[in-house]
Amino acid sequence: MPPQPAPSARRAVTQLDHRLEAVTGHDIDTLWTYRDRGVLDEPHAQLVDRHRTLANAQIGVTFYLRLLNRLTSGEFQVDGALFERIDRTVDQLEEAADARDTAAQNVLAALVPLEAAVAASTPDGGRLSTDDRAALLAIAGGAKLHEHLLTGRLSVTASSGTRIPYPQMQQLERAGLTVRDTSHPVHAGQPVSLTDAGRAALLDARRTPTIHAPKSPARPGVSPSTPVKRR
Repeated sequence: MPPQPAPSARRAVTQLDHRLEAVTGHDIDTLWTYRDRGVLDEPHAQLVDRHRTLANAQIGVTFYLRLLNRLTSGEFQVDGALFERIDRTVDQLEEAADARDTAAQNVLAALVPLEAAVAASTPDGGRLSTDDRAALLAIAGGAKLHEHLLTGRLSVTASSGTRIPYPQMQQLERAGLTVRDTSHPVHAGQPVSLTDAGRAALLDARRTPTIHAPKSPARPGVSPSTPVKRR
């Protein structure tokens, strides 16, 4: 019986990991954890399920590629039996690569609509709504993202006591205005801070255009800088 890929204790890295992380604002391990706890909506749950299939398919590709490298390393006697093993492994590697490519296409089918939705919801031209400005101001003073251990619900609380809706924080994060410190576990509280772009957007929102009052037309023969004398 040909060797089969053994379950890996460590998740395989795929070519689409960075796009999932960019569109969701979470690293892959966090996404998988949220999926297991049932806190993702249907589109994101489907995306994570398809990504898991892709990661498992990548394990197969890596396994057969390493086996092929071993068979051709000079460790084994070169004979007919070796050639048969190499041919069989090449076929298995090709099948694993086809399965991986199919899985990747399935991930893209779920991923592209989410990317389009994120692009459509990104704040236009750096202009902030009143709510977004208030959220950035609160985050500027310090904020943390918490996850309830029992319910799995996520909430953002600023140091000032202000609560920021999690979907709003996700939108600001996807727009590159905020960032979370993922080195801290979310159940213990992940610090949320402004990015350079977030600070710049907040600074621009604070600036109000200077409005000059229109000057009354000067009377003929009177200098604009000379006050009109009353009789």
